[in-house]
Amino acid sequence: MSAQDLPLLLLAAAAEVTDAIHQGVAAAGFGDIRPTHGFAFVRMSPDGATVGEIAEHLGVTKQAASQLVEELVKKGYAERNPHPADARARLITLTVRGRAATHAADAALARFTEEWGRALGPATSVQLRNALAHVVTPGRVRPSAW
Repeated sequence: MSAQDLPLLLLAAAAEVTDAIHQGVAAAGFGDIRPTHGFAFVRMSPDGATVGEIAEHLGVTKQAASQLVEELVKKGYAERNPHPADARARLITLTVRGRAATHAADAALARFTEEWGRALGPATSVQLRNALAHVVTPGRVRPSAW
C-alpha cells in the first residue's frame, strides 16, 4: 500500500472529527453555532481572549474575528469584559451557555474517540496516536476554511 494518500486520509479524519463534534453539539441543543465558533471557544477558554488573539488563533483578520465575536455575543455564548491588564482592550469570555456548548463538544469528542478506539483496537489506537504525536507539532487547531 502506498503512503501517497496519507495526507488525504488525515484531512478526511480531521473532517470526521469536526463533523462528529458539530453533530454532538447540535444534538445537545446548540444548533445555532458552526464549527468555526468551536475553534474560537477553544481560544477563549478558560480565561478569555482579545479579538486580536482570537483572530490570530483562527488565522483570520481582526475584522472577521470581530464579526464572529459579535455573533457569539448576540447568541449568548460570549461576553465582552474589561481587560484586566489593558484598559483599551476587551476580554472576550464564554458565558454559561458558551461553557455548556464546550462541554457538549468535549462529550462528543469523547464518544468519537471511543468509537475509533473500538474500531481500531487499543494497540493500534495507541500506535496511531504515538506516530502522529511524533510528526505533528502540537499547536492551535483551527478551521482551514470558513
